Amino acid sequence: MHARITKYEFKAGLPVEFEIIPLEKLYRNHSDMLTMPHRTGFYHILWFQKGTPVHWVDFEPIQVQPGTLLFLNKDRVQRFDVHADAEGYAILFTGDFFSQDLKYLHGNILFNDLMKVAMVHVAPDNKPFSDLMALMQWELTHPKDAGQPHILHNLLHNFLLYAEREYRQQTFTELKKNADLDYLLLFREMLEKNYQTEKQVQFYARELLVTEKRLNTATGKTVGKTPKEMIDDRVMLEAKRLLAHTQDTIKEIGYTLGYDEPTNFIKYFKKHNGQTPVEFREQFTME
Repeated sequence: MHARITKYEFKAGLPVEFEIIPLEKLYRNHSDMLTMPHRTGFYHILWFQKGTPVHWVDFEPIQVQPGTLLFLNKDRVQRFDVHADAEGYAILFTGDFFSQDLKYLHGNILFNDLMKVAMVHVAPDNKPFSDLMALMQWELTHPKDAGQPHILHNLLHNFLLYAEREYRQQTFTELKKNADLDYLLLFREMLEKNYQTEKQVQFYARELLVTEKRLNTATGKTVGKTPKEMIDDRVMLEAKRLLAHTQDTIKEIGYTLGYDEPTNFIKYFKKHNGQTPVEFREQFTME
């Protein structure tokens, strides 16, 4: 285990915060880094064109097949397969690269599926994807000019639009766009920023200028959970990440998550997971 879950930021010095890297090159140059649990401050589209690796996102093993597109939001904890036989590409970009259209990015079903990690299967003869990839790669070979960021943004936007279409036809469960969904997305965004210090539904309802009952209706109708359950899920996810992937003490992890007394964190964790933090951690130290 590492002392911390390493977080990587986007490579400095590029003309634009957008890059396409062959998976084989990523493994060749950064295998030690990729195959350890890590976070990134940027978005990933992983296009596995050959091979059948297992890609871990948090504690979920995702069995990849040839032709798989995997969409990973920033800050997800992921780990590449140690025994990789993968060929394909990684499309990497930051929120700043998409700053002219952040509303679309933040609402995109591929990076914000509320139920699971988005995975799209692309047939070998699906020309829109291969053509757009070729155009993006071609544009990256040219020196930066005033038009390049806009061209790359538009090409990536179209790539995402085609992927959204495929996802809707394959496995995506569409959520009805209404006020309930709007409140849910706002709540989730606020929760991501405040879960370490704010664990009461009252705080989020007040910040969203709605009643607790209205927020409960919104989350219940969209994802079948109460706001309190969503808060607990987020706190527990981070607790599991820190227990499995760092050497922080139980006291340190509890403090990071807003618990001044270790006993309160231990009781909370056992209530929601059926194990003490130490018992949960032992599963990973024995691997």
